[in-house]
Amino acid sequence: MSVSATSSLVAPPATNNISRRSANYHPDIWGNHFIQYLLEPMEMDEIMKQITMLKENVKQMLVPTNPLRDANLIDSIQRLGLYHHFEHEIGELLQHIHNNNVQNGTITLNRNEDLHSIALVFRLLRQHGYNILSNVFEKFKNEQGNFSETLIDDVDGMLSLYEATHLRIHGEDILDEALSFTSKHLETMTTQLSPFLATKINHSLKRPLFKNLPRLMAWNYISTYEEDPSHDATLLLLAKLDFNLLQKQHQKELGDISTWWKDLDFTTKLPFARNRIVEAYFWTLGVYFESQYSVGRRIMTKVFSLTSLIDDIYDVYGTIEELQLFTHAIQRWDMSCMDFLPEYMKFCYKALLDVYEEMEQEMVKEGRAFCVNYIKNEMKKLVQTYFTELKWFSRNFIPTMEEYMALGIVHSGYYLLTATSFIAMGCIATEEAFQWLTNYPKIVNASSIIARLMNDIASNEFEQKRGHGASSIECYMNQHGVTREDAIDELSRQVTNAWKDINEELLDSTDVPEPLLMRVLNLSRVIHVFYKDEDCYTNSQGSMKNDIINILLNPCPI
Repeated sequence: MSVSATSSLVAPPATNNISRRSANYHPDIWGNHFIQYLLEPMEMDEIMKQITMLKENVKQMLVPTNPLRDANLIDSIQRLGLYHHFEHEIGELLQHIHNNNVQNGTITLNRNEDLHSIALVFRLLRQHGYNILSNVFEKFKNEQGNFSETLIDDVDGMLSLYEATHLRIHGEDILDEALSFTSKHLETMTTQLSPFLATKINHSLKRPLFKNLPRLMAWNYISTYEEDPSHDATLLLLAKLDFNLLQKQHQKELGDISTWWKDLDFTTKLPFARNRIVEAYFWTLGVYFESQYSVGRRIMTKVFSLTSLIDDIYDVYGTIEELQLFTHAIQRWDMSCMDFLPEYMKFCYKALLDVYEEMEQEMVKEGRAFCVNYIKNEMKKLVQTYFTELKWFSRNFIPTMEEYMALGIVHSGYYLLTATSFIAMGCIATEEAFQWLTNYPKIVNASSIIARLMNDIASNEFEQKRGHGASSIECYMNQHGVTREDAIDELSRQVTNAWKDINEELLDSTDVPEPLLMRVLNLSRVIHVFYKDEDCYTNSQGSMKNDIINILLNPCPI
C-alpha cells in the first residue's frame, strides 16, 4: 500500500472501539519548573566585564613555550568548556606544535617521549584535523609485539592513551589493540586506586572525551581541575563564570520553549506520547551550546519534540488507515489537510506546520529562506520511512539488514536533525551545503548508523514487549541465524566502524566548512550519551535526570 502525493484524501474512520497499543511511558518529570526562569532578571554586565578581562589574560598564555606545556594548556581549556572563546589562538598554537614537532606525520617531542605526552599531542592534533600517524605508539610495545606491562603503573599515560584511541580510523590495528589494553587494565585499576582516581577512570570509560558532550565535560572537569594543586586560578574562574552565564541563558531559552509546549497541551491531547521537552532541549544543547546559537536551539528543539510525537503516533497509537492519511498530509504540507485527519493528529500537524512557518520567518530575515525546503523534504522522507516500517510490522515482515539499514539511515531522524542544525550556522550553511547533505555524505551516513543501531540496542527489549516492528537485532538474527547476543556484538562492531568513518571524514575534510561537520560530530556524541547503556531519552528518570540537573539547574560555586 503506497501513499501517492496525488491520491485523494477521505474522511478519517471513526475511532470508537479501535484497539490501540500502549507504551506506558513515564510522565514528564520536570513539570513547569523551567518556566520560572523567564521572570528572573539577567543583570550580567559586571560578570561580562570580568569574563572579558579574564579572556584577555588567557589569550596571553596561549603563546608557544614548549609542546607539552602548550598541549596541557589546550587540553585544560577544552575540558573546561572554553574552547569556543579561543578557537583562533588554539588553532595557531596547534599549528606551531605541528610545524615543530611532527615530521612526515610522526610526532617527535625530543625529551618528552613519555606515553602521556605522546598520546595527548596525538589526540589534540587528530581532533583538530591533522592526520598524525599512529605508529608513534610502536615504541611502547615489547619484543613480543604487545603493549608493555610496565605501562600499567602509569595511570596518566594509560588514561591519555585510552582517550587517544577514540580518534582512530580504519586499519589502525595498533589503536584497536591500545583500546583493548587500556580498557582492560583501567577497569582493573579502579579497585586499587583512591576513590577520586577510580571515579575519574570510571567516568572516562563510560564517556571518553571525544564522545562526550562539551557541557557535561566542562561540568565534570571544573571540579576535578579545582582539586588539582597546580590549577591555574584565572582559567578556573573564567570557566565557572562562563558556565554560569551560559546556564542562565539556557534556562531562559528552556523557559520560553516550555511555555510553548505547555500551551500546546500535548499531555492532554496526546497522552500516549513521550512528554520530553526538557530532554529534547538537552539533546539540542549537545549539538550547540554557544550563546550565538539561541535561535537554532529554539527551532531545533521544537522540530525534535514534534518529531518525537510523530514517532509515537506511528509506533504506538495510530492505525494504518489513520497513518496513511497522516503520511499523505505530510507529503502535501497544506493546512487544509487537517480536515481529513483524526482529531488527535490535527493538533500535531498544525503545530508542525506552525514551527516550520516560524523557521521560515527566521530564515527570511537572514536571506536564507531556501533552507526551509530542504528541512521540510527531510521531514517528508522521515515520515515516509515511519509508514514503510508500519507496513512491515502489519505484515509481520522481517527485512534483511540491507533493507532495514537503507530505511534506517533516514529513519534514525539524523538527516532531518543535521539539516535543522544548519539553520543556525549563518552564511556558511549555503545551498551547496544543503545539497551536499541530500547526497548522503559518508559522515552523515555514519552518524545516522550510530543513531539507528545504538537506539535499537538500548531500546529493543522495551519495544518488543509492547509490540514493535523488527529492529536491526531481529533482522540480523533472522538473516544470519545467530543469537541475540551475537547480533548485538556485530551491531556494536558496526557502530565502532561508523565512528572510524566519522574520524576519517574529519581529517582534512574540504567538502563543507568544519563548523558544519562539528554539528554532525556533536549529534553522534549526543547518541553516545543518551544511549550508551540504556534509552535515556525514553527512560529519563536516571542518569539523564542527573545530567540535566548538573547542566541546567546547578550553577558552579564561585
